[in-house]
Amino acid sequence: MVSQLENAMEGLIKVFHSYSSKEGDKYKLSKGEMKSLLQGELSDFLAASKDPMVVEKIMSDLDENRDGEVDFQEFVVLVAALTVACNEFFVESMKN
Repeated sequence: MVSQLENAMEGLIKVFHSYSSKEGDKYKLSKGEMKSLLQGELSDFLAASKDPMVVEKIMSDLDENRDGEVDFQEFVVLVAALTVACNEFFVESMKN
C-alpha cells in the first residue's frame, strides 16, 4: 500500500511533467508553462495576488541558474515555500 507522502510526491512529479512537456525542454518549465501551471494548479494563490507581474517575479525568484526556465528542483522550492506558508496559516488559525 502506498503512503500519503508517496502519493503526494508522485502527484508533484506528475503535475510538473504534465506542464513541462508542452514546449521546449520537456524537463523544464518555460515562462508560459509556468504561467499555465500556476493558473491550472494554484489559481487561488494567483488570484490572491493583485500584482500583474506575479508570474515574472515567481520565475525570477525560482530560476536560480538564470537559464530562463524552471527545472524540477527549482519548482519544488516553490511548492515547499507555499506549503510552509499554508502550514503557518493553519497553525495560527488553530490557535484562535
